This record gives sequence, structure tokens and C-alpha cells, in this order.
Amino acid sequence: MMDKFNKSTHPLRKFGVYNNILETIGNTPLVKVNKITKDLPGEYYIKLETVNPGNSIKDRMALKMIEDAEKQGLLKPGGVIIEGTSGNTGMGLAIAAVLKGYKCIFTTTDKQSKEKIDALRAFGAEVIVCPTDVEPEDPKSYYSVSSRLAKEIPNAWKPNQYDNLSNSQAHYEQTGPEIWEQTQGKVTHLVVGVGTGGTISGTGKFLKEQNPNIKVLGIDTYGSVFKKYKETGIFDKNEIYPYITEGIGEDFLPKNVDFNIIDHFEKVTDKDAAIMTRRIAREEGIFAGNSAGAAMAGVLQMKHFFDENSFVVIIFHDHGSRYLAKMFNDDWMRERGFLSFSKPKAIDLIQGHKHLKLITIQAHQSIKDALLLFQKYDISQIPVIENNQFVGSLNDNYLYQQIINQPELKNARVKDLMQAAFPIVDLYATIDEIAQYITKDNNAVLTRDMLGDYHIITKYDIIQSVSQNNNV
Repeated sequence: MMDKFNKSTHPLRKFGVYNNILETIGNTPLVKVNKITKDLPGEYYIKLETVNPGNSIKDRMALKMIEDAEKQGLLKPGGVIIEGTSGNTGMGLAIAAVLKGYKCIFTTTDKQSKEKIDALRAFGAEVIVCPTDVEPEDPKSYYSVSSRLAKEIPNAWKPNQYDNLSNSQAHYEQTGPEIWEQTQGKVTHLVVGVGTGGTISGTGKFLKEQNPNIKVLGIDTYGSVFKKYKETGIFDKNEIYPYITEGIGEDFLPKNVDFNIIDHFEKVTDKDAAIMTRRIAREEGIFAGNSAGAAMAGVLQMKHFFDENSFVVIIFHDHGSRYLAKMFNDDWMRERGFLSFSKPKAIDLIQGHKHLKLITIQAHQSIKDALLLFQKYDISQIPVIENNQFVGSLNDNYLYQQIINQPELKNARVKDLMQAAFPIVDLYATIDEIAQYITKDNNAVLTRDMLGDYHIITKYDIIQSVSQNNNV
């Protein structure tokens, strides 16, 4: 149907000029790991699949599945592509569909990041979010919903990335040969997160054909059936439970997982995968996704597999931008116990109101003016300014007590009734340091941000922080 997309016909292709975005899929770089594996024997390299146009390795097999379906007459002009996907395969399918004139409908699970779902919709795809915690055969599972829609919608085709062997064939034809050529045949170990199984099985098959001694190591997650099935041949449903790590592990056995190719499965916890995902960015400067974190954490766990002669290639499947609200979000990490709570600092305590301008009053103004500010802004204390300097403060309880005893003081000047100025603390002062300034006579401190603006920290800010963080 669209043969022009399968040919590298542009006369400037060798200079990096292409006919269309699909021709840029593949030929991804191999990048050395410099810090994270420094204490391990051997050499370690990342096959960086984030540079594909859809920012993931799934672009390879998505295009391959479409091309094979076109050749077989399964996907016809104007067709509808319907697939269950965690996001990355959908992205590859959606990009190809834009150029080839297909419509896409994707089903995914509610554990997938919002960024992945939004990215699919950006390419015009319709996305249906299904519950994670159901059996694959449940009518509400994203597998079942996609299968039902494929039957109900005219001219629809479901790639079925899990059982469609074009998936692993894409990596046999592309990823495997690339790694062999890039390493000049030196590769000794391949480390891959296993989801559909296409990447590890296709790549591993090619590499083992070149050198049967190459070890193919699969990364699994707790809550997935792969490791136990490989080691015992038993499909144990007791192994199945919800997990957070995205892109790897399954609760069934996809046809693309060739257990004869995979020498070993290593399970990695959600926490270790998430923490390593962040380490990769901060220590290697590579912004990669959750499965990359699992793969790298797995490498450290499997250090006994390697020696001084090891040349280890680790596949990084996708880009970190799809996990900004998850693994790269401190609050999300803390809520799941993946990051410990540290002592809050002044900069943390002002987060809820740092966008608000500090309410102040001039020393020459009247107490009546101060009372109006207390009421208008529903605040309890106000810094007093004179000649652009903090010279005092007003506390509502103190002020009201004075006025009750002497009502005529409403007409007095602020400077005549003000209390001591609030202490000014460093932006990075800890909550313990700040608390030392909070006394029965002083209810707040001030801090100055990087832009030079002042902010108030009150007893309420400290109490709220303590209530949210029991470790403080």
C-alpha cells in the first residue's frame, strides 16, 4: 500500500536527511555507563532507544507489525488500528498511522502515566482507560476491551503486540544486528526488561546465532509470572498481584516471550526501579523511563554474573518525560515510601503561599488600618515597615487584647503598639532552626527567596508540615 515508506530512497540519506519520520526509526546509539557501574567488573553500555521518533523502542515493532499486516491484507486502506498498550507501542502505531492514513483506538490501564496517555491523544488517537487490577480475561481488562472493539468496529485490525511475532522479528532484523555491529561482536551479556517479550527474544535470538555463549538476562518485576515460570515451568497465579513498575512483567505468557532464548530472569522491586530511574538522570545524564531503572537496578543485583571480560548491553526502552508525574515527582515517590522524608526547610514551608505577596503595613499607619488588613486577608500577623526596613510586627491576639482594654487605641499609630520585628531566617534553614524562633511572644519568621521577595512562616505553617510528615 505505502511502499515508499519502506525504502531509504532519499539521495541525502547518508547525511541524515530522510523522506519521512518513519525512516528515522532504529540505528540508535550505544552509550557507555560511566558512574553507576563503576564498581562492577567489565564494561557496560546502554542501547539508547529514547532517540526513536516516538521516544521508545516500540517504534521498531509497531512499524513492522503494520507493514506485515499490510502485506498480508489484514490492514486495509482507511482501516482502524485497535490495540491494548501501556503507551509506547501505541505511540509507535499512532505515528505510523498519521503518515499512512489509519485511525487508532487504544486501550490502556489506569496505572499508566498521564503523560503517556496525553502523548497518544496528541497524535489523534482515541484512548480508553481500563482498570489494572482485573484478570486478563475480565471483560473490563484492557486486553478484553481492545479485542471486543476489534470485532465490533468495521475494517478494524488488532496488532496484538503480545502474540504477534512480527514484534520479535523486528528486533531480530534490526536491534540484534545493530548491537552486534556496534560492539564489533564483543557483547557478552544482553540485559532487557521483559513485557511483551519481543525485544529480548528477537534481539537475543540474533545475538545467540552469532555467539551461543552470549547470556540473555531478562528483568522481571514482583507481581509478574515470568521468573517462576522460567525456573519451574509452573504458571503460578499466586505470583500475580498489582505492581507499579511500568513496561515490564505480565500476568500471562505472551507468545513473543521465548523462554529458550532467555537464560535468567531477575526480579526488581518497584522501589529499586523507581530510585534507579532517578539515579540514571542524575548520575549518567540520561533521561530514561521506569523500565530503564529496573534494568539498571537488575544489573547491580546480578553483578556476580559479570567479570573483567564482560561487555554488557542494557536496553533503555523509553524516555523519562513520560514519568514526570511519577518517578520524577518527589511527592509521588514519598507517598509510596520510595523516598524518605527529610527535615523541611524554610523553602518548603512557604510553598503553599510563595505566589502571594507579603502583606505589610507602614509604621505611620493607624491601628484601624491594621485591623482592616487582618479582616480582609484573614491573617494573624503583619510585619511593620518603615523606610523599607522591617521595624516591628503586629499580632492579632495581642492587638485585640490591647483594644478591648483601651478602645481609643484604634486611632493610634502602628509604631506606638507594634511588637518586635519578626526574625529573618535563611531560605534553607531547617524546621528545627525555625522553631527556635517561634515563642509565645513571637509567632512568625520571615525568609527571602532567590528573587529577593520576602515570605512569612507562621506557627500554622510549621504545624501543618509536622502533621503531614510524622518523621519531623
